[in-house]
Amino acid sequence: MSIGQHRGGGIIVLSFIAALALHMLALPDWAEPLRPDWLVLVLVYWCIAIPERVGVVVGWLAGLLLDVASGALLGQNALILAIVAYLALRLHQRIRVFPLWQQSVSVMLLVALHLMLVLWIKGILGQSIETWAYWLSALSSLLAWPLVYLTLRHFRREYRVR
Repeated sequence: MSIGQHRGGGIIVLSFIAALALHMLALPDWAEPLRPDWLVLVLVYWCIAIPERVGVVVGWLAGLLLDVASGALLGQNALILAIVAYLALRLHQRIRVFPLWQQSVSVMLLVALHLMLVLWIKGILGQSIETWAYWLSALSSLLAWPLVYLTLRHFRREYRVR
């Protein structure tokens, strides 16, 4: 096996499928705002773990799948996740060395950016304005980040994803 050969592409794809499935999982109305932004969490993890493999194009494709799955304006989440992936790539060397709690805060800010851009696009389209509960997803993503990080790091090491 050559040094530059990539491994573990299936694990990356499965993690995005799992994140999309968690996004589509039915929750009661009261719990819906508490759902972490699983797709953003997985995208940010892979962007900081293996930035040479997962980047803006993967973010765009994941966003396109999210658009189709959620019935959003086609391209809305694709553009937003590409922006989030770009920022994660630009900051990956800094985020990697942060302790887990600081990584959580950084990821929360990226999720909040995602939410803000979605809200901006909804405003342009004349759709309903969200309540303050809309932002709870960023806080729940902050709390979910350590679980996502430790789980995906375990799989990355176990299956030698590079």
